[in-house]
Order: sequence, then C-alpha cells, then structure tokens
Amino acid sequence: MSIHIQRLEAVAGGQLLHRDNQSVMLTALGKKLLRSTAELLRSHDRILADLHGSNLTGRIILGMPDEYAAQVIREILPPFSAAWPNVVMELKMGPSNELEEWIARGKLDAAVVVQPKEKTSPDAQLLMSTTPVWVGPLNSNVALENPLPLAVYAAPCIYRKAITASLKASGRRSRIVLESHSSKAVQACVEAGLAVSLMDRGKVSGRMLILENMPTVPDHNIVFIRSAASYEDEAVDLLSKAFNQSFRL
Repeated sequence: MSIHIQRLEAVAGGQLLHRDNQSVMLTALGKKLLRSTAELLRSHDRILADLHGSNLTGRIILGMPDEYAAQVIREILPPFSAAWPNVVMELKMGPSNELEEWIARGKLDAAVVVQPKEKTSPDAQLLMSTTPVWVGPLNSNVALENPLPLAVYAAPCIYRKAITASLKASGRRSRIVLESHSSKAVQACVEAGLAVSLMDRGKVSGRMLILENMPTVPDHNIVFIRSAASYEDEAVDLLSKAFNQSFRL
C-alpha cells in the first residue's frame, strides 16, 4: 500500500497523507485528489450502468452502525442507486456485534462494522483503520470527576466494550450519564459538558476536545462484511467496490 501511495504522491506533486502515532489523515492535497477521483469513479459507474446497468436486478439488505449512516446515505448510496437502478436497497441500523450476528444468520447481505484490530475477521474487507479517542467538552473539567461520567451507546457496542475494558484495566471508577442507540445523543451529551465518551477521531466535532492521559484503547478496523450467500451476488460485489472507493469518516 505504501508503494502505491508513494506513486500517487509523485504524480500529485506533494504529500497526500499526514501520519502521527494515533491516526492517518488526508492532507489538503489528498482531499483535493479524493474529490477529483471520486467524480472519475462516478463517471466510470455511470458508463457501466449505461452498458448493462438496467440488466442487473436484485435486493441488498445492508446494515451499519448509526454513527456511519449519514455519510453512507448521502455519499455512497445515491450514486450506487443511480448506476444500478434495479437493485433495491434496504437499510438496517444496529451495533457492530449485532450486525455480525445478523450476517452469520443470513438476515443481512452485507454490513459495515467495527472490529478490534487484532480480532478482525480474515474475510472482512478493510475500509479503514481507526484509533478511538476519548472526548470531552470544551472548557470543562468533567474528565477530572470521580467517578468518571460517561455517555455510551446501548449494549452491545464494540466501543462500549472498549471503554469498560480500559477503565477496568486502569482501575478508574465511572458512572453512566447517558445510554443511547443514537450517535447524535452521545455527541450532544458530551458537547453539553455532561460526560465524556469514546469515538472515532474523524467524528470529533468542533465543540469537543480530545482528552489526553486517559486509559489506553487499542486500534480498531472499520470493515465491510458479507453473508455467505452474497459472494455469488454481483450486486453486492459492486456495492463492496463502492464502499472501498468512497467510505470515509
């Protein structure tokens, strides 16, 4: 992968990625290249659709956690549906652990889920790696409170498990202020100064502060997984490619 990035940077004439100890982020040039190539990829899909898109029919039941739904619904599904108009999409929201169970039982054709990096499924398609960060409100000492006030997703939730494990390992006491299925509710609780939480670095808003000196949380992967039956489904193959091209935080 690094060789491909180096080649792209040589063509683009500058650095595309900024790396630190916790994450990898696009530079301004990288974001500009992403916007430009996204349009090329959409043109590619439109050409394929003109050639044989009307002949492809099917139905895909797709699952994802609430916190990724907005980007997927706004940026990935519209061009996919435009390219393949006879493929019917059905969306279901749920926590990653639950989505994995639904995939195993054949209740979903595909899903976007979060998995601990060391436990990522061998057949999962990697969309991106992420280092969850502790976040709190701006101009507040709520992170110093004992017990630590938490805004968490309702169980089962992969990041809630990470919070519980890291606090237990550090011996830090905590209490739950908010338990919700909604990422917006968790975000509002943190921004209001009521609690701290754990989220992807790319989801941190301008009204939040990344907290230092907090219990360590391991890296995770955001992946695209499929049911066994879906590997014979061309529509899911194309959806997998769309996610690989366009998914971001």
